[in-house]
Amino acid sequence: MRLSFYGLIWRILPGPKPVKALLALALLAGVVYCLFTWVFPWLEPLMPFNDVTVE
Repeated sequence: MRLSFYGLIWRILPGPKPVKALLALALLAGVVYCLFTWVFPWLEPLMPFNDVTVE
């Protein structure tokens, strides 16, 4: 049996398909907001992309 994380989320969300689609879109927007607000700023100093020297 093949399990899908996205299928699990789709089955857990309440309501008919249009409501599920809106809730899934809201969840996606929340994840993107959290990434840009907390995860990426925390990760940015650890990345080597700021050590650029142009001569």
